[in-house]
Amino acid sequence: MTNEKQSGRRNVTGIVISDRMDKTVTVQVTRLVKHPRYRKYVKRSKNYKAHDENNECRINDTVVLEECRPLSKTKRWTVVQRSGLE
Repeated sequence: MTNEKQSGRRNVTGIVISDRMDKTVTVQVTRLVKHPRYRKYVKRSKNYKAHDENNECRINDTVVLEECRPLSKTKRWTVVQRSGLE
């Protein structure tokens, strides 16, 4: 067993599509959903605004987001982990 505490917050993984704002990035999260009638998997994507404290994220970086308290009208996620194309 590990000593890490469960935070109870959701984590999602996505790709940065915009880094033009100060301390904020827009991340596109894609998931596969099975169509109820045709049983085919269809891609669904959603954009989230996330807090990037040090302005480290760049476009096409893969990031892990964690749910947090509301930081602004549309920002409810923070960047936890970044794996860019260094």
